[in-house]
Amino acid sequence: MALITFNANGIYCERAGIYIDPWKPVDKALITHGHSDHARWGNNYYLCTTSAEPVIRYRLGNEANIESIDYGKQIDINGVKFSFHPAGHIIGSAQIRAEYKGEVWVASGDYKVANDGVSEPFESVKCDHFITESTFGLPAFDWVPQEETFAEINEWWSANAAAGKVSIIGSYSLGKAQRIINLVDHSIGEILTNGAVEYTNKVLRKQGVKLKKTTKVDNSMHFNRFKGSLIIAPPSAFRSPWIRKFKDYSAGRASGWVGMRNMGATTDRGFVLSDHADWKGLNTAVKETGANHIYVTHGYTEQYATWLKGQGYDAQVIATEYP
Repeated sequence: MALITFNANGIYCERAGIYIDPWKPVDKALITHGHSDHARWGNNYYLCTTSAEPVIRYRLGNEANIESIDYGKQIDINGVKFSFHPAGHIIGSAQIRAEYKGEVWVASGDYKVANDGVSEPFESVKCDHFITESTFGLPAFDWVPQEETFAEINEWWSANAAAGKVSIIGSYSLGKAQRIINLVDHSIGEILTNGAVEYTNKVLRKQGVKLKKTTKVDNSMHFNRFKGSLIIAPPSAFRSPWIRKFKDYSAGRASGWVGMRNMGATTDRGFVLSDHADWKGLNTAVKETGANHIYVTHGYTEQYATWLKGQGYDAQVIATEYP
C-alpha cells in the first residue's frame, strides 16, 4: 500500500494516522497554510509552520489545538518522517514532505515558484510522488514580472490621486494584500485598509513580519481623508454597504484571473497578480522534484494531467472539494 492515499476526507497517511489539509474534520491534520480552504475548523489537532501558526490561530480561535514546527525540521510520527518546506504562496505556506522506508511524497498545497519578496521563497523538494495544484494549469496563464504589475498599479493610483479620487483595490486579506502593501509606491499617498485586511496585518506584525504603514478605515474619517489614498479590501467588500462611504472612487482588482473572467460591473481595472504558480511555474516545480508520479488537484486538473502524461509522467487527477 502506498504511503499516501486519498479518501473522502482528503490526503491521508494511514501509518501516521494523519491527514494533510483535510476537507472534513479529522483527528490529526497537517496544514500547509492559513487560507480557509486548507486550514479548516473542526480538527482535533493541527500542525503547521511556525510562521503560519499566528494567523491560523487567529482564524480558527484560541480553542483550536495547534502546534507548529520550523521549516526543515523533521518530526517522526510512527516511523514516518515529516518536514515542512517553503511553498512561496503566502507567509508561512509550506509543502509537506513525508518519508517512510525510502518512499518520499511531497504535498505542495498551494505554491508559486517566483519570489515575491514577502513570502518565504519556494524551495524545490526531491521526491518520488508529488501532489500538485493546477489552479492555473493552462498555457494561457503566463505571469508578467510583478514589477510590471506594480508599475501599472502605481500609475493607476497616481492618476486617480491627481483627479481627487479614491483608489480601492480588491485582494485577499491574507497573502496578496501584504504584497500590495509592501510593493506599491507609498510616496503617492496614504494606504488605508478594510478591517479584514488590517486585523490580519496586526497578527502578522505581532509575529515580526515587516509591513509598511497602513491605517484601518474608520467610520469617523471624513471623506476628504480618503481622497488620493489607496484602500485595500477583500473582493467581497465591493458587494457590501461598506463601499458606499467612498463616493467618488475607482475600483481595481489584483488577480490571476484578470483577462480570463468578467471582473464585474463594480470593478473598472484589473491587474494580473497571483499567489499561485502560472503554467511555466507549475512545470518548473514538477520537473525539479524529480518525481515521476504526479497527482493533480485544484483547478484545470484533467487538462494538466493529460499534458503531463504526454510528457512521460505517471499523472492522475485527484478530486477535491475545491475543483
